[in-house]
Amino acid sequence: MWSFPRPRSGDCSGSETSKELEIVVNIGGLRQVLSGDVLSRYPDTRLAKLASQAAGNSEDLSELCDDYGGGEFYFDRDPDAFKCIMEVYYCGEIHMKRGICPACFMEEMEFWDVEPEFLDECCRSNLHDVEEELAEIAEKVQSLLEARERVRAVGIGAWKRFQARVWRVMEQPDSSVAARVIAVISFLLILVSSAALCAGTIPELQTRDAQGNPTEPPALVTVDTVCIVWFTLEYLLRFFAAPRKLRFLLSFMNVIDCLAILPYFLLLTLTQLGSALLELSDMQQAVQALRILRVARVLKLARHSSGLQTLTFALRSSCGELALLLMIMGIGVFLFSALGYTLEQSHPDTMFTSIPQAFWWAVITMTTVGYGDVYPKTTLGRCNAAVSFLCGVISIALPINPIINNFVLYYSKQRVLDTAARHEIQLMELRSQEAEAPSRSRRRTHVHKHTLSDTQIPLLEEPSLPTPSHTSP
Repeated sequence: MWSFPRPRSGDCSGSETSKELEIVVNIGGLRQVLSGDVLSRYPDTRLAKLASQAAGNSEDLSELCDDYGGGEFYFDRDPDAFKCIMEVYYCGEIHMKRGICPACFMEEMEFWDVEPEFLDECCRSNLHDVEEELAEIAEKVQSLLEARERVRAVGIGAWKRFQARVWRVMEQPDSSVAARVIAVISFLLILVSSAALCAGTIPELQTRDAQGNPTEPPALVTVDTVCIVWFTLEYLLRFFAAPRKLRFLLSFMNVIDCLAILPYFLLLTLTQLGSALLELSDMQQAVQALRILRVARVLKLARHSSGLQTLTFALRSSCGELALLLMIMGIGVFLFSALGYTLEQSHPDTMFTSIPQAFWWAVITMTTVGYGDVYPKTTLGRCNAAVSFLCGVISIALPINPIINNFVLYYSKQRVLDTAARHEIQLMELRSQEAEAPSRSRRRTHVHKHTLSDTQIPLLEEPSLPTPSHTSP
């Protein structure tokens, strides 16, 4: 039978007895003596309930601790997390130490019946970030599992399984060798198409049509047609295999893919309508605009580059910093262009004819470009230019650092999330294999016994060796 420490007297003279109750807890090897007075400040916690039941000499304490005996209560919990949780009884709030997993710390708080509201604000933000990361990992794992289930599902038809296989090959380059080959071919054709687009604008390579207008050489037109055919087949296959058609059409990367192939077919349609229609000035401008839209093909590289995707998301998450940069630059451009116009009015050959015309000078000066087409000629104007140059360098440098940090953090986070999702999938597969192994062995044993009972084939016994006789000397 376990024994409980006796109450101790708070007054040495013995005139007053405080009867302060104490309990001894052992948390993963860490032994601590806790005052019942302190624990009673939060009566809904596990330790307060343990102290109250122990004071009443309750026999059933197994629900509150892992074991008890010898005057101690034993808990198989994390001692470092327990030290942090004990702060709530003395300080009224909890601070998580560095190196403790926030998710595991929340499990410890739940075990000790301590509400999350006692966490400090800084720790809550860390916990919120971890919860978001866990939610993203769960979402990635769920999407991977759904893709695998669509491929392996037996209840659905063969047509649905074929669509799932096509979707996996087109969307997940790491899923198979065929998916990698298709991704590499798409990447190379994007580069070839972009190179052909650039080479088609070189005057030495261009040819003349019947009206004498410069056109692209036939070889480059053939290369462009082959690339467009591949891009179109790739887009149609992905649309055909997409589980959600509307979400596929509205996706940002799929809109870029559509803009990459649409100008070719529009130009082909306009060419088939006849040269009379193309002679209209508005139609010629439309044709030029469609040719410029072919530049969108290079944006398809973002589909095959995780770095470009990370850059896109990092810029999206840095909208505040970018807005601050534009606001500072806008204020500087307006201020220094107005000063430049005012200070340069005394010079007879001034290049600052108006404040809006001076905007261009302020922009190229603050961004340290300095084309030299517009420049001040007076001494005060040159001083204004020097100050605008320094202010431009400072205003650009200040918001750039947070944007770079966002990119590094997001890139590292994406790598960690992808690795964690793959490890979670591998762990789930190992668990399923371990769960199937005993049942598989039982089925094999049952089949083996059933075969022996049907055929009645006797087992061959090994010849027994003669037992040596032991004679007493």
